[in-house]
Amino acid sequence: MKPANVSQRDLFAGATVQAVAPVADKIPFNRPSCVGEEFTFIREALESGYVAGGGSFTRRVEQALSAAIGGQALLTTSCTHALEMTALLLDLREGDEVIVPSFAFVSCANAYALRGARPVFADVSPGTFNLDPQAVADALTPRTRAVVAIHYGGIACDFDGLRHAIGTRDVALIEDNAHGLYGTFRSKPLGSFGRFSTLSFHETKNFHCGEGGAIVLNDPNDVERAEILREKGTNRALFFRKLVDKYRWVDLGSSYVMSDILAAYLLAQLQRREAVQQKRARIWRRYHDELRDTCERLGWQRPFVPPDCEGASHLYFLVLDSLERRTAFIAYLAEAGVQAVFHYQPLHRSPYAEKAGFGGAHCPVTDVAADRLVRLPFYFDLSDEQQTRVVETIREFAARQ
Repeated sequence: MKPANVSQRDLFAGATVQAVAPVADKIPFNRPSCVGEEFTFIREALESGYVAGGGSFTRRVEQALSAAIGGQALLTTSCTHALEMTALLLDLREGDEVIVPSFAFVSCANAYALRGARPVFADVSPGTFNLDPQAVADALTPRTRAVVAIHYGGIACDFDGLRHAIGTRDVALIEDNAHGLYGTFRSKPLGSFGRFSTLSFHETKNFHCGEGGAIVLNDPNDVERAEILREKGTNRALFFRKLVDKYRWVDLGSSYVMSDILAAYLLAQLQRREAVQQKRARIWRRYHDELRDTCERLGWQRPFVPPDCEGASHLYFLVLDSLERRTAFIAYLAEAGVQAVFHYQPLHRSPYAEKAGFGGAHCPVTDVAADRLVRLPFYFDLSDEQQTRVVETIREFAARQ
């Protein structure tokens, strides 16, 4: 039913009904940015006459990602779908188990539960909030098929510890690298250590196209099947390479291919890789330096970057001393026009996990992070003046404690 006094023409023209004008001096938690030739490339894609997946912009982005990480990158409609592809590639069945951090986005569990596997929730380490290798060792059983490690905030997980925990077992390591594109561990790109890794190009990420993702295949033997799964279970990719005379349904799969319009937008973002990463690194470092004294005085935790790691500067967080303090902190910043947010809620205590019988894990560090961690405004267009205001507002709140 259309609103009163608004014509059908106005509705289809995109008229805004009772719109509230944005407050100019508010600092949002995130703001998507155009950093290069996004509109030019989108126009080129439209004028090419081909905007479905697999076009020229798709190929150029996949080549750029493959060159940066080292495996074969395939664009997907989301990081969630890339994770679902890893479940299909592993042929997961009912009774299989996949160890995932409880402090994680729900996709890390959904992707495997959808195939009938059981997500086994493990705790994270207090310094980085990455998967704790000892928790993984404790969770391993003969039914474990994979371990999913997130590089939280773009800071590398403990690969040495995870490999030691897995040992010689036939267990796949999957990197959820949604936060970590262009981060490194011992000068090697994040996303290049596991059998599979996944990327996110959601609007909150360093490089985005609104919604999008990619799977990176570090074992060449997985590439052909991944192409089939991504194309609804057909060998369409082989057909376009003229390796088969027609394409057929040959495996399970789904429609995971990103539109070339989104790939065009994403290519413009990736072409500005150095400028984007340098700006984000400056924002991260300034928060880290200017909030040091405040955090030390109040016992609040700042991010920790282990030796041999170069973070991707994806986010900046503080861990306060209590849930009550965090609640007051977020409210105080909001009153000053600064939006700060909490992050993941524990998967091991989620309503669905309890309903499905996945709950009950002991993850005390996850519980602390869920109750006390707060993320500060962080995006490419954040100005020096805005960041000064965020820092000063935090100091004002701290002075009252």
